[in-house]
Amino acid sequence: MREIVLDTETTGLDPLRGDRLVEVGCVEIFNRMPTGQTFHRYFNPEREMAAEAFAVHGLSTEFLADKPFFHEVVDDFLAFIGDAPLVIHNASFDIGFINAELDRIKRAPIPRDRLVDTLLLARRKHPGVSNRLDDLCSRYAIDNSHRTKHGALLDAELLAEVYIDLIGARQSQLILAAETVEIRVNLLGEMPRRVREMPLSPRLTEADREAHRAFVATLGDKPIWNDFFATVP
Repeated sequence: MREIVLDTETTGLDPLRGDRLVEVGCVEIFNRMPTGQTFHRYFNPEREMAAEAFAVHGLSTEFLADKPFFHEVVDDFLAFIGDAPLVIHNASFDIGFINAELDRIKRAPIPRDRLVDTLLLARRKHPGVSNRLDDLCSRYAIDNSHRTKHGALLDAELLAEVYIDLIGARQSQLILAAETVEIRVNLLGEMPRRVREMPLSPRLTEADREAHRAFVATLGDKPIWNDFFATVP
Protein backbone atom coordinates (compact mmCIF):
# COMPACT_ATOMS: atom_id res chain seq x y z
CA MET A 1 0.00 0.00 0.00
CA ARG A 2 1.29 3.45 -0.96
CA GLU A 3 1.17 6.19 1.70
CA ILE A 4 2.53 9.74 1.78
CA VAL A 5 4.07 11.17 4.94
CA LEU A 6 3.62 14.95 4.82
CA ASP A 7 4.68 18.04 6.74
CA THR A 8 4.35 21.80 6.19
CA GLU A 9 5.78 25.08 7.42
CA THR A 10 3.75 28.29 7.49
CA THR A 11 3.85 32.01 8.26
CA GLY A 12 1.74 31.54 11.40
CA LEU A 13 -0.95 29.49 13.04
CA ASP A 14 -4.23 30.42 11.35
CA PRO A 15 -4.96 30.33 7.60
CA LEU A 16 -8.30 32.03 8.26
CA ARG A 17 -6.39 35.12 9.41
CA GLY A 18 -4.22 35.26 6.33
CA ASP A 19 -1.33 33.01 7.32
CA ARG A 20 0.12 31.14 4.36
CA LEU A 21 1.93 27.96 3.45
CA VAL A 22 5.69 28.41 2.85
CA GLU A 23 7.03 24.85 2.62
CA VAL A 24 5.76 21.33 2.01
CA GLY A 25 7.72 18.09 2.28
CA CYS A 26 6.47 14.62 1.36
CA VAL A 27 8.00 11.17 1.75
CA GLU A 28 6.59 8.15 -0.07
CA ILE A 29 6.32 4.85 1.77
CA PHE A 30 5.14 1.58 0.28
CA ASN A 31 4.05 -1.32 2.45
CA ARG A 32 5.33 0.66 5.45
CA MET A 33 8.83 1.12 4.02
CA PRO A 34 10.29 4.42 2.67
CA THR A 35 10.92 4.19 -1.07
CA GLY A 36 13.34 7.11 -1.33
CA GLN A 37 10.87 9.14 -3.41
CA THR A 38 10.21 12.62 -2.02
CA PHE A 39 8.55 15.92 -2.93
CA HIS A 40 9.83 19.22 -1.50
CA ARG A 41 8.99 22.83 -2.36
CA TYR A 42 9.25 26.29 -0.82
CA PHE A 43 6.58 28.89 -1.64
CA ASN A 44 6.44 32.66 -1.78
CA PRO A 45 3.66 33.44 0.74
CA GLU A 46 3.06 36.93 -0.63
CA ARG A 47 3.30 38.38 2.86
CA GLU A 48 5.89 39.11 5.56
CA MET A 49 7.15 36.31 7.77
CA ALA A 50 6.10 36.61 11.40
CA ALA A 51 9.00 36.71 13.84
CA GLU A 52 7.50 33.84 15.86
CA ALA A 53 7.28 31.61 12.77
CA PHE A 54 10.80 32.55 11.66
CA ALA A 55 12.10 31.46 15.05
CA VAL A 56 10.57 28.02 14.47
CA HIS A 57 11.70 27.26 10.91
CA GLY A 58 14.21 29.97 9.95
CA LEU A 59 12.56 30.78 6.60
CA SER A 60 12.80 34.53 6.06
CA THR A 61 10.78 36.82 3.83
CA GLU A 62 13.96 37.46 1.82
CA PHE A 63 14.68 33.75 1.33
CA LEU A 64 11.16 33.06 0.08
CA ALA A 65 10.93 36.11 -2.18
CA ASP A 66 12.12 34.30 -5.33
CA LYS A 67 10.32 31.03 -4.64
CA PRO A 68 7.32 29.97 -6.78
CA PHE A 69 3.76 30.69 -5.76
CA PHE A 70 1.66 27.74 -4.62
CA HIS A 71 -0.51 27.80 -7.74
CA GLU A 72 2.60 27.36 -9.91
CA VAL A 73 3.49 23.95 -8.43
CA VAL A 74 0.11 22.67 -7.22
CA ASP A 75 -0.22 20.23 -10.10
CA ASP A 76 3.15 18.66 -9.30
CA PHE A 77 2.18 18.41 -5.64
CA LEU A 78 -1.20 16.80 -6.32
CA ALA A 79 0.34 14.40 -8.84
CA PHE A 80 2.89 13.25 -6.24
CA ILE A 81 0.40 12.59 -3.45
CA GLY A 82 -2.12 11.03 -5.86
CA ASP A 83 -4.95 9.36 -3.98
CA ALA A 84 -2.73 7.86 -1.26
CA PRO A 85 -3.50 8.21 2.44
CA LEU A 86 -1.67 11.19 3.98
CA VAL A 87 0.24 10.51 7.20
CA ILE A 88 0.56 13.80 9.12
CA HIS A 89 1.42 14.76 12.72
CA ASN A 90 -1.40 16.98 13.98
CA ALA A 91 -3.10 16.58 10.62
CA SER A 92 -5.81 19.22 11.12
CA PHE A 93 -3.16 21.97 11.19
CA ASP A 94 -1.37 21.00 7.97
CA ILE A 95 -4.45 20.07 5.98
CA GLY A 96 -6.09 23.32 7.06
CA PHE A 97 -3.30 25.29 5.39
CA ILE A 98 -3.16 23.08 2.30
CA ASN A 99 -6.91 23.28 1.77
CA ALA A 100 -6.85 27.04 2.31
CA GLU A 101 -4.27 27.34 -0.49
CA LEU A 102 -6.36 25.07 -2.72
CA ASP A 103 -9.44 27.14 -2.00
CA ARG A 104 -7.64 30.34 -3.02
CA ILE A 105 -7.09 28.93 -6.51
CA LYS A 106 -10.52 27.29 -6.75
CA ARG A 107 -9.25 23.72 -6.50
CA ALA A 108 -11.01 20.89 -4.69
CA PRO A 109 -9.96 20.36 -1.05
CA ILE A 110 -8.27 17.20 0.15
CA PRO A 111 -10.91 15.18 2.05
CA ARG A 112 -10.17 14.51 5.69
CA ASP A 113 -10.97 10.80 5.36
CA ARG A 114 -7.59 10.45 3.63
CA LEU A 115 -5.71 11.56 6.75
CA VAL A 116 -3.79 9.38 9.18
CA ASP A 117 -3.03 11.59 12.20
CA THR A 118 0.05 10.26 13.99
CA LEU A 119 -0.54 12.63 16.92
CA LEU A 120 -3.87 10.90 17.63
CA LEU A 121 -2.25 7.49 17.19
CA ALA A 122 0.52 8.45 19.61
CA ARG A 123 -1.93 9.78 22.21
CA ARG A 124 -3.83 6.49 22.12
CA LYS A 125 -0.66 4.44 22.41
CA HIS A 126 1.13 6.71 24.91
CA PRO A 127 -1.57 8.51 26.92
CA GLY A 128 -0.66 11.09 29.51
CA VAL A 129 2.75 12.03 28.08
CA SER A 130 4.03 14.52 25.52
CA ASN A 131 3.82 13.21 21.97
CA ARG A 132 5.62 15.91 20.01
CA LEU A 133 7.73 14.66 17.11
CA ASP A 134 10.94 15.16 19.11
CA ASP A 135 9.48 13.16 22.01
CA LEU A 136 8.51 10.30 19.70
CA CYS A 137 11.95 10.28 18.08
CA SER A 138 13.48 9.95 21.55
CA ARG A 139 10.98 7.26 22.57
CA TYR A 140 11.72 5.15 19.49
CA ALA A 141 15.49 5.84 19.43
CA ILE A 142 15.35 7.72 16.12
CA ASP A 143 18.27 10.11 15.62
CA ASN A 144 16.96 13.67 15.28
CA SER A 145 20.14 15.45 16.38
CA HIS A 146 20.30 17.28 13.02
CA ARG A 147 16.86 18.83 13.64
CA THR A 148 17.93 22.22 14.99
CA LYS A 149 14.89 23.93 13.41
CA HIS A 150 11.68 22.68 11.88
CA GLY A 151 11.85 21.77 8.18
CA ALA A 152 9.06 20.18 6.17
CA LEU A 153 11.08 17.51 4.38
CA LEU A 154 13.29 16.67 7.36
CA ASP A 155 10.27 16.42 9.64
CA ALA A 156 8.44 14.23 7.11
CA GLU A 157 11.45 11.90 6.96
CA LEU A 158 11.57 11.66 10.75
CA LEU A 159 7.82 11.16 10.94
CA ALA A 160 8.01 8.31 8.43
CA GLU A 161 10.42 6.52 10.80
CA VAL A 162 8.21 7.28 13.80
CA TYR A 163 5.08 6.10 11.99
CA ILE A 164 6.63 2.73 11.15
CA ASP A 165 7.46 2.20 14.83
CA LEU A 166 4.20 3.68 16.09
CA ILE A 167 2.05 1.15 14.24
CA GLY A 168 4.40 -1.75 15.00
CA ALA A 169 5.39 -2.30 11.37
CA ARG A 170 9.13 -2.33 12.08
CA GLN A 171 8.73 -5.11 14.64
CA SER A 172 6.72 -7.15 12.13
CA GLN A 173 9.41 -6.60 9.51
CA LEU A 174 12.12 -7.74 11.94
CA ILE A 175 10.18 -10.90 12.81
CA LEU A 176 9.62 -11.65 9.14
CA ALA A 177 13.30 -11.03 8.38
CA ALA A 178 14.37 -13.32 11.22
CA GLU A 179 12.09 -16.09 10.01
CA THR A 180 13.37 -15.65 6.45
CA VAL A 181 16.97 -15.97 7.64
CA GLU A 182 16.09 -19.07 9.65
CA ILE A 183 14.45 -20.70 6.62
CA ARG A 184 17.53 -19.97 4.50
CA VAL A 185 19.84 -21.40 7.15
CA ASN A 186 17.69 -24.51 7.36
CA LEU A 187 17.90 -25.00 3.61
CA LEU A 188 21.68 -24.80 3.85
CA GLY A 189 21.67 -27.43 6.57
CA GLU A 190 23.48 -25.23 9.09
CA MET A 191 20.95 -25.53 11.89
CA PRO A 192 18.03 -27.85 12.71
CA ARG A 193 14.54 -27.02 11.57
CA ARG A 194 12.09 -25.62 14.07
CA VAL A 195 9.87 -28.19 15.77
CA ARG A 196 6.20 -27.45 16.38
CA GLU A 197 5.28 -27.15 20.04
CA MET A 198 2.10 -29.13 19.28
CA PRO A 199 2.55 -31.65 16.46
CA LEU A 200 -0.11 -31.71 13.76
CA SER A 201 -2.60 -34.55 13.90
CA PRO A 202 -1.75 -37.45 11.50
CA ARG A 203 -3.53 -37.12 8.17
CA LEU A 204 -3.33 -40.89 7.47
CA THR A 205 -5.58 -43.34 9.27
CA GLU A 206 -4.62 -46.90 10.15
CA ALA A 207 -7.04 -48.08 7.45
CA ASP A 208 -5.10 -46.00 4.91
CA ARG A 209 -1.84 -47.65 5.97
CA GLU A 210 -3.31 -51.17 5.78
CA ALA A 211 -4.69 -50.46 2.30
CA HIS A 212 -1.29 -49.23 1.19
CA ARG A 213 0.50 -52.29 2.61
CA ALA A 214 -1.95 -54.55 0.77
CA PHE A 215 -1.24 -52.72 -2.46
CA VAL A 216 2.56 -52.92 -1.96
CA ALA A 217 2.26 -56.70 -1.37
CA THR A 218 1.12 -57.04 -4.98
CA LEU A 219 4.33 -55.43 -6.36
CA GLY A 220 6.70 -58.38 -5.99
CA ASP A 221 9.27 -59.69 -3.52
CA LYS A 222 11.27 -56.51 -2.79
CA PRO A 223 9.22 -53.39 -3.50
CA ILE A 224 11.04 -50.16 -2.57
CA TRP A 225 8.09 -49.07 -0.42
CA ASN A 226 9.16 -51.59 2.23
CA ASP A 227 12.19 -49.37 2.97
CA PHE A 228 9.88 -46.57 4.13
CA PHE A 229 7.34 -48.41 6.22
CA ALA A 230 9.50 -48.23 9.34
CA THR A 231 9.76 -44.42 9.13
CA VAL A 232 6.08 -43.69 8.47
CA PRO A 233 4.47 -42.42 11.71
